[in-house]
Formats: sequence, structure tokens, C-alpha cells
Amino acid sequence: MSNEPAIFTDSELAYLAGQRLGRLATIGPSGSPQNNPVGFSVNAELGTIDIFGFNLAKSKKFRNLKGNPNVAFVVDDLASVDPWVVRGVEVRGTAEALDGVKPPIAHMSSQVIRVHPRRIISWGVDPYLPNMSARDVPGSPKEAA
Repeated sequence: MSNEPAIFTDSELAYLAGQRLGRLATIGPSGSPQNNPVGFSVNAELGTIDIFGFNLAKSKKFRNLKGNPNVAFVVDDLASVDPWVVRGVEVRGTAEALDGVKPPIAHMSSQVIRVHPRRIISWGVDPYLPNMSARDVPGSPKEAA
């Protein structure tokens, strides 16, 4: 058993496991941001967010990573509108565009975007932390100001 601290809290893992879509923001060659809805899964073994898809290698988001690995990934929703209750998890970090990875669902491509968290911000997912919570991931490089 590893003595390293967990990347995600139990509340964050439970929330992410119950969601199907997130949004991945990448930076294009011109410096312009691009934000796309994506399917994802948490890779608990590696402490990463893994994004698979159909024809992922041909996507702009996959190609963007070759020039700039900095990303932001957000999953959020409205738990209630009366009262207004929002919840979500934002992961800031770096990503790598990998090929030859076995997809979780047949017919998906063998590419994956693997997001390595540097900073995690969450809100409304832990009943014991009613406000926004933010932390740097131990051992990761500090986020640029």
C-alpha cells in the first residue's frame, strides 16, 4: 500500500463517478483557448482523469496538447434550483496525448488524453465542506500565476 496522499478526496471521487460529461479546455497554437465537452473516467491507479473518444487523434484538443500541455477540466451540475445548489470539480494541470491505450468501450479509438492534476478545486460535493475548497496536488509543480 502506498503512503502517498490520495489525489482526489472520497467525496470528489463519488461525485465524479456519478457524472458522465465534463469540459476540457486546451490551448491552440495561436494561444486561443478551446473548450469541449468530453466523456471521462477517473484513473484511480494513476490519479488522473482519462478522456477517451471516437477518432480522438483527429480532434483539435488532442493536437493542441502537442504544443501546450496545460489544461483545465471541469465537471459541474445543479443539484437543486430551489434552493440553488451548485456542485463541481475543476482540475488544472497538464495533459498528455497518448496512443495505443485500450479504450473502456468498444469502438472508441486507442488514444487517450491523460490529465495529471496540479490543482483541484471543488464545491458542493462534500457536505462537510460547504464552501469552495482548493488545494495543490502534493509533488506536482506549482501552478503558474
